[in-house]
This record gives sequence, structure tokens and C-alpha cells, in this order.
Amino acid sequence: MQPPRSRRAQRPQRPPGTPRVQRAQLSRGRHAGGARPNVLRGLALAALLALLVAANAGALRRFWEFLDFGAGVLALVSLSATVLWGLAATDRMLLDSGHRLLAQAVHRGTAVAGLGFLALHIWVKVAEGRASAAAVLVPFTDAGRPLLIGLGTLAGYLFLVAAVTGAVRSAFAVRGRSRWWRALHMCAYLAWCAALVHGLRSGRPAADWAVAGYALALAGTGVALATRLVTSRRAGTAASARGRET
Repeated sequence: MQPPRSRRAQRPQRPPGTPRVQRAQLSRGRHAGGARPNVLRGLALAALLALLVAANAGALRRFWEFLDFGAGVLALVSLSATVLWGLAATDRMLLDSGHRLLAQAVHRGTAVAGLGFLALHIWVKVAEGRASAAAVLVPFTDAGRPLLIGLGTLAGYLFLVAAVTGAVRSAFAVRGRSRWWRALHMCAYLAWCAALVHGLRSGRPAADWAVAGYALALAGTGVALATRLVTSRRAGTAASARGRET
């Protein structure tokens, strides 16, 4: 006959996660949660002090001067990349489907960035009085330089049309509407040419390397566009020939 076990021995062992452990974890969580707002307040205060020091040193004025010139340049560079990546996304000779999807993602990202920089560029020019609101809204109505400023306004509208048609592409996924989509989306090429003339002639005199870079981009886009048109025409001819044989 075995001796009776003591009460201490009969108690089952507490599994992990007992109320005592849970209370300790909860208290640590409360302490951590209480410390986070203090850290955020400290970071916000430090950022505010940094902005005040920067404003006192003239950094905001220099930043505004950079936006006066840089916003337009960034818009032109982003939209140039949009056109080039858009052409790359349609290539079927060198890129497979995965690479084309990646090119489409870059194409859309640079388009959004370009439109954002374009809006910032327009706002800065109107805020500084370098362009009137009427000239921004209605092409070729600027009093001083109607042609160059009008080309920029026209390019903005055409880029907006290309962006909207790209965003609602599914609405054109019906027989007979795809041609309309291509025609509207190809406004980006006209917009890019107008934006190049506007950017190189209406602003500060561009450096030689910038002119050469834009000339190379324009030539590369022309070659890629011509290659795309020839490839599409050959594919259409081959498809029609197969249809006649059947």
C-alpha cells in the first residue's frame, strides 16, 4: 500500500501562460505603450526645431528656388521615363511576360510621379507670378511667350488624357474600342515632344549634357516606336495571311 501524497505533490504544475506571467507581460506592455507617445512627442519636437533652424538659415528659400527650376525638370525626366518604359512594356522580342509586367509597373509608377511633379511645377510658377492661371488653363494665351508656355499647357492636357485612358483601360476592353484606346493613349508621344520643346526653350538655358541626353532619349524613343510599328504591321500581315489560308 502506497503512502498518501501530500497536497503540494498533488497540485498540478502550472502550464506556461499562468495568470502571474500574463500579468507581468501585461504590465510590460503598458509600460511600453506609455513610452511610445513620449518618443513620438520627442521626435515631433525635434523635427519642429530642425525646421525652425533650417528656416532661419534660409533653407526654405533655397528649397523654393530649387522647386522653381527642379520641379519642371523632375516632371520632364519622370514623363520621359514613362514613355520609354511604356515602349519597353510592349516588347515581345526580348522580354517575356514577367519582364513586361515589371516594365508596366515601372511605367505606371513613373507616370504617377511625373503627374505629381507636373502639378507641383504648375503651382510654383503660378504662385511666383511667372505664369497666369488663364495661361495654365487655356493653351497659347500667355501674354509674353504664348507658343512656349502654350506647348507646356498642351503637353499637360495630353499627358492627363494618356494617364486617364491608362487608368480606365478595362473600359476599352471591348471589340471596336481598343483602337480608340491606342489613339488616345498615344497622345503621350505628342505630349512628350511638346514638353521637350517647352522645357528646353521656355526655362533656363539647358546645359549641353542635358540637351544631348534629351536628344538621345528622343532618338531612342523614335527608334523603339518605329520598331514597334513595323513589328505590329508584320504581325497583322501574318495573321491576315493565316486567315486567308484557313
